[in-house]
Amino acid sequence: MEIYLTWVKSNPLLSAAVQFAILGTLGEIVSFSVQRKRLALPCTWPQLLAKMAAWALLGVIIKYAFTGMKGFAAALVEHGLLPAFFAAGFGRAFAVSVFTNLLFGPQMMAFHRLEDNLILGQRGFAGITTAWKTLLWFWIPAHTLTFLLPADYQIGLAALWSLALGLIMGFTKRRPPQPAAHTEA
Repeated sequence: MEIYLTWVKSNPLLSAAVQFAILGTLGEIVSFSVQRKRLALPCTWPQLLAKMAAWALLGVIIKYAFTGMKGFAAALVEHGLLPAFFAAGFGRAFAVSVFTNLLFGPQMMAFHRLEDNLILGQRGFAGITTAWKTLLWFWIPAHTLTFLLPADYQIGLAALWSLALGLIMGFTKRRPPQPAAHTEA
């Protein structure tokens, strides 16, 4: 664990990029595989490499957002715009999570969809409303736990949450079994 912490502290942006490139992409593969009930890739190998680069970019953007939202929440408390309960502990973690997911999350998800559309040669935002709903039922609670941890663990856990959500979404999008073809004798 000490090697990991040293690497994260020495390379905050690179470590964010690498962790999201690996775990975010793995989340997509797991989700797609669970949907298909077999190990499967959601796209071609070149597209998968591009998706890894897209996840890496998101990791860097998320690292900046986490840092900025912590300052945002602290400034609101300092200026009396949030009660002192939100200055530390659970209250701080919850406030940072809410601001991160409501003020940053929708735009980040839309940007991620644009990345995917470019990579896959698609258009549109089908399913974005469902993705936005995860901000409320998944990401706010998950990131509340994330922001209770020391800062050096937060990006790694956020990337792990991406994998966890991929698994959850895979099960919710599973295809029903196709009926067997009926033949009459």
